[in-house]
This record gives sequence, C-alpha cells and structure tokens, in this order.
Amino acid sequence: MDHNNLIAIGYKISGGGIPVTNNDDGVSKMETIISNFIGLLTFVAVIYFVIRIILAGYSFISSQGDEKKMIEARSSLTNSVLGLVIVVVALGLGSLIAHLLGMDGLFDFTTTITSLVLPN
Repeated sequence: MDHNNLIAIGYKISGGGIPVTNNDDGVSKMETIISNFIGLLTFVAVIYFVIRIILAGYSFISSQGDEKKMIEARSSLTNSVLGLVIVVVALGLGSLIAHLLGMDGLFDFTTTITSLVLPN
C-alpha cells in the first residue's frame, strides 16, 4: 500500500466560523489602513516640527541679544531639527523593514495623501 496516497486524501470540514477565502482582501485592507495611519502621523509630525523650527527661528530673532533667550531658542531649534531628522530616519527604516518583509505598498504616500485630500 502506498502511504503517499493516504496523505493526499482530503476531507471537507464544514461548520460555523469565518469562511476561509483565497483572496487577500483582508490583508490588503489592513495594509491600506496601516499605510494611511502611518502616512497621516508622519505628515502631522513633519508639519509639527517645521512649525517648531519656524517658531524657534522667530524666538532667536526676537531675543535681541539676550544670552538666556538665545540659548533657549538655540536649544529649541536644535530639538526641532533633531525631531524632524528622527521622523525621516524612522520613516526610512520602517520603509526598509516593510520592503524586506514584502509589504512594498505600506509607505505609498501618494495614495495616502490622495485619500486624505480627495476622499471617496
């Protein structure tokens, strides 16, 4: 008797629960949701740090030579630029990891911005 034939016999199991489908609609929807969420957070973070850089520059200009105000403005400017760099590096590393895991469409910001600006 050939044992390989016994392995190839399949039985259909039916019952309650979630039916299994062969398409990846759930995965692609989840990927789209994650992509939109990350894109929105990245967009908000970039806008936040750019505004902080502008305000730090304004406080640097309006310090009028006061050493204490200049040190505070320089610290705020340094922290804002550092925050912006961290956001960009985190986005790059996340994109690299997503690409290595096979999720190439995860950081598609064109689709994210289009869906935020022009909702269906």
